[in-house]
Amino acid sequence: MKKISIQLSLIATLAITPLFATNGDTLIAVGAKSRGMGGAGIGYSHCAESTLQNPSLITCTKGTNISFGGTVFMPDVNFKMGQATEYKSASDMNVIPSVSISERITDALFIGIGMWGTAGMGVDYRDAKQTPTDSGNMHMVTNLQLMQFAMSLAYKMGGLSIGISPVLQYGALDINYQGFDGKNVGDGISQDLSTGVNAGLSYEITEGVTVGAVYKSKIEMEYKNQLSVATKPFVDFGIFPATMANTLEQPAEMGVGIGYTMDQHTIALDYKQTKWSDAKGYKEFGWDDQNVVAVGYEFKADGWALRAGYNHADHPITEAKSGPAVIGFGKYDQAGGNALNLFNLLGFPATAEDHYTVGGSMGLTENLGVDIAYVYAPETEVSMKTIVGLNPTTGDLYTGTSTVKHAESSASFQLNYRF
Repeated sequence: MKKISIQLSLIATLAITPLFATNGDTLIAVGAKSRGMGGAGIGYSHCAESTLQNPSLITCTKGTNISFGGTVFMPDVNFKMGQATEYKSASDMNVIPSVSISERITDALFIGIGMWGTAGMGVDYRDAKQTPTDSGNMHMVTNLQLMQFAMSLAYKMGGLSIGISPVLQYGALDINYQGFDGKNVGDGISQDLSTGVNAGLSYEITEGVTVGAVYKSKIEMEYKNQLSVATKPFVDFGIFPATMANTLEQPAEMGVGIGYTMDQHTIALDYKQTKWSDAKGYKEFGWDDQNVVAVGYEFKADGWALRAGYNHADHPITEAKSGPAVIGFGKYDQAGGNALNLFNLLGFPATAEDHYTVGGSMGLTENLGVDIAYVYAPETEVSMKTIVGLNPTTGDLYTGTSTVKHAESSASFQLNYRF
């Protein structure tokens, strides 16, 4: 326990940093080993890293395993509103921490603990040029940050392992922009703490073949004066009949996976579904459920390993039809759907779909090793009908087609220590 207390003091020094989305607003994985394998890890153990992904898999730990590192995340987002200039978001580099610890208590009982940046998204157009005919992307600045702290308990009975992780989630949300009427909108950053639970199981069918399953509960977060303040101008214009609630719920996830190892080769395959359509806040913005497939390969040799992988998930943003966002009335009620499209594409462009990954490990000493991973998501381009401006003379809103381009890359590094 003294070892764990020392590591908790290190965890406490981590700073909360802005993130950006991959699968919706969720990272494909939180550790360098899993990220190098396309995010696969429901049916294949990465020891301490598995504390969050599938807690039953920490049963691979032989003594104590510590993974400590982070990810440098580099999104490239460009947005063009109607026929205006295309602007690049200045939120293009973030650092995401990751710490995982697992320890064998007995031959059957294992514990894990850790803290990870798990999800988020944001853009920064505050310096975009604005003219009478160009909104400057409304100087939109958004920042959603999610970080999770979890303690895991796993029990092994022969080939079957079960695990559970109570989760404490920290979240922060900030939405600021300049409305079409020239007024600034926003109330500063809002924060919340809430709880959830992850549960997993795994079973070694035969030597080298393991299957796993995991369920992650939804976590309800309340961000005071965020969505309500951000949507109020659209109520004032008659686009929405009422302001939105300030609840933004991180959705439930459920998934299955399999890992197959033969000699030095391992193939891992995961499937999971993220229930955006059942999460408060996201369902009001019309997000669809997301099916995620991850496949990874690992080659292990004495003291080193190579990894590669692929991850795919269609982006969850659905184009809302022109018309009221919800049942109501107003002078501009036919613009409601276009307003939702604007919020989704401009403020929260979670449109990445395909991710290609490589990674590796190298032992530095008998107990110390280093893991690295690189993830690349090629550019996606999504266009929707949105509000694009306001006629200052008549007060009428213009609609048109807006486009977001989104690519991203990231590099992960972590140290592993076993004793």
